Amino acid sequence: MANVAVLNMAGAQVGTIELNDAIFGIEANEHVMHLAVVQYLANQRQGTQSTKTRAEVRGGGRKPYRQKGTGRARQGSIRSPQWVGGGVVFAPKPRDYSFKLNKKVKRLALQSALSTKVAEGKIIVLDELTLSEVKTKEMVKVLGNIKCDNALIVMDGSNENVMLSARNIPTVKTASVNTINVYDLLKYNNLVVTKEAVEKIQEVYA
Repeated sequence: MANVAVLNMAGAQVGTIELNDAIFGIEANEHVMHLAVVQYLANQRQGTQSTKTRAEVRGGGRKPYRQKGTGRARQGSIRSPQWVGGGVVFAPKPRDYSFKLNKKVKRLALQSALSTKVAEGKIIVLDELTLSEVKTKEMVKVLGNIKCDNALIVMDGSNENVMLSARNIPTVKTASVNTINVYDLLKYNNLVVTKEAVEKIQEVYA
């Protein structure tokens, strides 16, 4: 099992923690991580785009001019796709882009992403993360203490002061154990996680 230093909010080491190799020490599977990211992005799509086909555009019921003798190309309707204001040939319509992944695949992808962070030395474990008030300045100070400016912060539960304090920092995102996903784990350079959250992750995803 890998041993990782446990830091306090001042950036000083206060102990170590053992990480479960079944979650934090597996060989990363890039294919399933790719599938998980594609699924996450696809599920975020609204799929509400819609344009009109030539059957739905108003007008164009009359032939614009006679078939022969004008010297121009024959036309049957001013709402044909080649006309300005005409319909769209293969018009996009509302659709659902979401798809499902098997539970085992999703779990393997998450374990692979977590293992990648450990292998790259980009996981920071804090003994606790609490703020007495909502203050972005204090959150920036904590991140400066642990030498981290681009991070996904994972907590055991929802800490409103921490979440609101980190909300205005563009390179930081907060999450709880049950809301972490592969996309966010790969997007942010570092994973900052509390000691309680590590224990909960190992309990839930083992």
